[in-house]
Amino acid sequence: MNENQFKQFQLQPVMLNAVEKLKFKKPTEIQEKVIPMILKGKSVIGQSRTGSGKTHAYLLPLLNKMDTTKREVQFVITAPTRELAMQIYDEVRKIITFANKEEEWITKLLVGGTDKQKMMEKLKRPPHIVVGTPGRILDLVSEEALSIYSAKSFVIDEADLMLDLGFINEVDQLLLRSQRDIQLLVFSATIPQRLQQFFKKYLENPEYVKIDDHFSPETMEHLLIAVKHRQEADIIVDISKAINPYLAIIFTNGKKQADELASSLQEKGLEVGIIHGGLTPRERKRVLKDIQNLRYQYVVATDLAARGIDIKGVSHVINAQIPKEEEFYIHRVGRTARAGLEGTAISLYREEDLKLVQKLEEKGLQFTYVDVKNGEWKEAKPWNERHLRTKITTELEKEAWKQVRKKQKVKPGYKKKMKKQQESIKKQLAKKSKYKK
Repeated sequence: MNENQFKQFQLQPVMLNAVEKLKFKKPTEIQEKVIPMILKGKSVIGQSRTGSGKTHAYLLPLLNKMDTTKREVQFVITAPTRELAMQIYDEVRKIITFANKEEEWITKLLVGGTDKQKMMEKLKRPPHIVVGTPGRILDLVSEEALSIYSAKSFVIDEADLMLDLGFINEVDQLLLRSQRDIQLLVFSATIPQRLQQFFKKYLENPEYVKIDDHFSPETMEHLLIAVKHRQEADIIVDISKAINPYLAIIFTNGKKQADELASSLQEKGLEVGIIHGGLTPRERKRVLKDIQNLRYQYVVATDLAARGIDIKGVSHVINAQIPKEEEFYIHRVGRTARAGLEGTAISLYREEDLKLVQKLEEKGLQFTYVDVKNGEWKEAKPWNERHLRTKITTELEKEAWKQVRKKQKVKPGYKKKMKKQQESIKKQLAKKSKYKK
């Protein structure tokens, strides 16, 4: 069956034409579920990781509903960072070009760092589609250079990042200036508690779509290296000798750790770029340009900074610190192995990380314990294996131990005797439980 599977959505011919030119044959899981809902005008909360195809999950059905008889704002698309807004805008432009609608469908990018006066001039004839950061859009709405009251749909992309970067108030202000029954489309990798409160304010009963991440072990490799008493930078330098990445992102759990690790790696001779929320927009732009020009093989990043941008060609993800939540681990490693490409995630772990590793294993991820010395990979045992073996783990052993008579005064060899006693109680308990069954 070679028929394009996007036909099932009954999109207009111009949109199907654009889909063909985008070379999309089969919808991703989030597109499959969300496109029909958006076409019906429903509000949707879509939860899925970066790289799952969510941008086109809302762009295709929205542009399908374009009404060119009205020259007014029909769709507002907000993103937390300039880079992300620019990427979405580029995708909108691409679809418009492929649909041969350059003259008819008008879109504008509204982000900071551009000439506001020029922008206000251009907005005298309102666009159909507005893409931008909430701050700049609100700024222009407040100045009455733009009205979004006519908008039928409002998109909040990377909503959890909006929250973390403090832009949810601007989004709130924009929604107050929109129609009450506007179609709200929210996309997020994680849904923290504070976001749920925000949803309650604006959404009566939205459709909630969560895409559980399926990792196919054959396309994704997860390696674990015990830190023990070593420095992270030393281990990463050793890893760099063992791999030759096209591009590796090295994740840390915060800005301070990112700065420290990047400077340690630079001292050790690695060419590394750095991306975190503390950089000015100009610095970020420069680093991104350097990454695109392949100046760096390694980029040290924090979760939030790396989320707001799309870095192409990532072959390896290295977790200098494992995140505290499983969704963040999934999000990080989702940076590699995008669109079915193979990818490798290498994580440096400490004993306290093993709980998270266990949770991820329950989700179906397969970890391999390794070590690296002088650029050579070696097999390794899990750090806690011996500890686990000697622990009194089974309920039976615990129960037996409770029944062992502990003496106040002890003689040499008392531990052996107690152990013997525990073993015989354990056998009796095992027999009892057998008969009970």
